[in-house]
Amino acid sequence: MAELNIVLIEPEIPQNTGNISRTCAATGARLHLVKPFGFEINDKHLKRAGLDYWQYLDITYYENQEEFFEKTKGAKYYFFTTKALYRHSDVKYEDGAYLVFGKETKGLDENLLLNNRESCVRIPMIEEARSLNLSNAVAIATYEVLRQWDYPSLLEQGQLHNHTW
Repeated sequence: MAELNIVLIEPEIPQNTGNISRTCAATGARLHLVKPFGFEINDKHLKRAGLDYWQYLDITYYENQEEFFEKTKGAKYYFFTTKALYRHSDVKYEDGAYLVFGKETKGLDENLLLNNRESCVRIPMIEEARSLNLSNAVAIATYEVLRQWDYPSLLEQGQLHNHTW
């Protein structure tokens, strides 16, 4: 099975992280959370947003960016930012990809972006829009990668409760 990694660097809003956790659990993506956080992991809003999906979540915590990049050295990173030159849908994502997202208020550090400019991607939007909600951006990115990989190991057909198709 293909491996997809979602990375949140210094997330600030518990509901966003909870929603992203649920997306990761539902898709089989691994979640990497890089401190400091703008909330406590036991925050009720975080848990409520993830609902009953926590048992399906593969999650790793890091004390800071340095620890994250050291422990994942050699990985293929894709940095999601409104400042990128390339569209997220024009990139061919490798197995084991790390989709990296910054904090809600500031995004990713510009030095990190400058040092990785060929790996920076953006989700298109109108010029007047500052950015998308973080959990929406992660969902868009996750499903673009999974679409390219032909949705490995994901259930592709639903079933009605009281009827057959």
